[in-house]
Amino acid sequence: MDRLIKYLGIATLFLLLILIRFFEDTLFYDPYLSFFQNDYLYIDSPRREVAKLVAFTTLRYGLNTIISLGIIYLIFKDKSILKFSAIIYALAFVALILVYLYFVVNPRQEDYYLFFNIRRFLIQPIILILLLPAFYYHKLKG
Repeated sequence: MDRLIKYLGIATLFLLLILIRFFEDTLFYDPYLSFFQNDYLYIDSPRREVAKLVAFTTLRYGLNTIISLGIIYLIFKDKSILKFSAIIYALAFVALILVYLYFVVNPRQEDYYLFFNIRRFLIQPIILILLLPAFYYHKLKG
C-alpha cells in the first residue's frame, strides 16, 4: 500500500507538470510563447511588459521547482538529496533569470536561439530531467 501511495503521488506530481505546460497560455503571461512557435529567427522581438513577464516566469519556475522537489523526494526519500536539489534550483534560478533579463531587455536577433534555450530552463522542468538520472546513478554507486 505504501508503494501504491508513492507511485500515485509521483504520477500526480508529473500530471501537475503536464497541466502547467498544457495550460501555459491561460495561466501565465508570456508573449514569447507564440513568438518562439513562429519563425522567430527572422522577426522582431514581441512587445512585452518586463516586470509582468519576469513575475510570471518566476511564478512558473517556482511551481515547477516545488513540484519537481516533491518528485525527487518521493522517488529517493532522502533529505540530503532534497536539500542539494533545492540549492541547485535556487542557484540555477539566480543565474538563469539574470541572463533571461539581459535578453528580454536587450533583444537582438542573433541572440534569439540562446535566449530560447535559457527561457526553456526557466519555464520547463529540464533541471528535473537532469537531476533524476544523476541521483539515480549516485544511489547505484553509493
